[in-house]
Amino acid sequence: MSEEQTLTQLGRAAGIAASPDQATLECVPNAQAGTDYLVRFTCPEFTSLCPVTGQPDFAHLVIDYLPDARLVESKSLKLFLASFRNHGAFHEDCTVMVAKRIEAAAAPRWLRIAGYWYPRGGIPIDVFYQTGEPPAGLWVPDPGVAPYRGRG
Repeated sequence: MSEEQTLTQLGRAAGIAASPDQATLECVPNAQAGTDYLVRFTCPEFTSLCPVTGQPDFAHLVIDYLPDARLVESKSLKLFLASFRNHGAFHEDCTVMVAKRIEAAAAPRWLRIAGYWYPRGGIPIDVFYQTGEPPAGLWVPDPGVAPYRGRG
């Protein structure tokens, strides 16, 4: 059975998991394995909860990665990210948790995530994580998110 045939969410009804730990992050084979190219996912409406107050927190996530043998399947990523909407964690934890789940699922050759969190109490918090220097020759565009000025 091929890896595509084992997908549990793509092409069928799939709900949002109650928490990120319960969410399934699936991958598909990379038909261009061995070719250096960048994949970017942008989630401008990421939501989680403040672990202290229970109030919603909002972020604009930009995820860049250089795939190896597997690609992150985008529907499962969307559902995984949505599973944070009732999850209480600080901005730093959420951002790094997303990165580590992608690393575990897809084993990319390189990954970076930029979490641009909207202000709470007047202070925006930006969280950045990457697995090392990008490989030489890989085109890595600017994340494209302006410094905080309302970020709209």
